Amino acid sequence: MLNDITPMMLTFNEAPNVERTVEKLLWARKIVVVDSGSTDATLEILKRFAKVRVIQRPFDSFAGQCNFGLEQIQSEWVLSLDADYVLSQELVDEIARLEEGAPVAGYSARFRYCIHGRPLRSTLYPPRTVLYRRDKARYRDEGHGHRVRINGPVRRLASWIDHDDRKPLNRWFHEQCRYAAVEAAHLLGAASAEPGALSRADRVRRQIVWAPALVFCYTLFGQRLLLDGWAGWFYVFQRTLAELVLSLHLLEQKVKALG
Repeated sequence: MLNDITPMMLTFNEAPNVERTVEKLLWARKIVVVDSGSTDATLEILKRFAKVRVIQRPFDSFAGQCNFGLEQIQSEWVLSLDADYVLSQELVDEIARLEEGAPVAGYSARFRYCIHGRPLRSTLYPPRTVLYRRDKARYRDEGHGHRVRINGPVRRLASWIDHDDRKPLNRWFHEQCRYAAVEAAHLLGAASAEPGALSRADRVRRQIVWAPALVFCYTLFGQRLLLDGWAGWFYVFQRTLAELVLSLHLLEQKVKALG
């Protein structure tokens, strides 16, 4: 199974993360990286790995980058990863044991969230479909992110991937501000076009006031991140701040509408 999988990764200034991620992929024959014009040491780091093929493409959207990446791959299976997804050895071993002829089009995996290498006991980050047959997959943009649609059954892997983003905090905040603007437009647009299109969580977000407080209480007490020390507090504040920024963007649109 491992011989017929090509890992695919998107990068843009991922020098703090990309080396750790690639080192866990060296079992693959080839690794395809679609880079959006990195200006830090990302490309220099990738040049150290003979198995990595870097293709530079101006960024249009996450789905556009991923669909372009799929066109560069010839293997039957694709392992789609962000640059801060670090495979556990347990997951690699599990993938190696998969039946090649199984009647399945893809596999999803859960994540163990890490704060500078320290794993947390839980996370709001949902499982994602990361391993799939290339000809059964197509990406579409959704809010600030992207989702892959798989034409066929998807099974859940038992092992996990470490989500361990070590980029500076100021960059995270800058990206959250940009993501929140896109997400606010998506929430408002989806609700206007089709009232039942939003999930329960997104409907709560559209109410503006409740989401930040609920995220704070749920992550700190419901997910017991209080027990993870300062790393747990960091994650709680990080997720609460992300919801606050989104609420501000939604509130701005309401204020503008009143004017």
